[in-house]
Amino acid sequence: MPEPTDEEVVQTAAEAAEGLIFARFKQSRVTDFDVTVTFEDGVLDVDVYINAPDDAENAEAVADEAARTAQEAVDELFAAADDE
Repeated sequence: MPEPTDEEVVQTAAEAAEGLIFARFKQSRVTDFDVTVTFEDGVLDVDVYINAPDDAENAEAVADEAARTAQEAVDELFAAADDE
């Protein structure tokens, strides 16, 4: 399998982060969220913001976890490409 494209990397990371957010919070509890992913020159940058007013402290922890999950998903994407 060829190396993933930049677009595939960004999409994989964004989907993984969003999936984790809504695995941890009911969608109705999140008033706003933003997942920003860039992948340039082989460097992945993931920034996650969650506004969940009823659980603000937990929202920050989940945002950090979502960013890590996005990075892990991209690592797995590249590992799958290397295995083939």
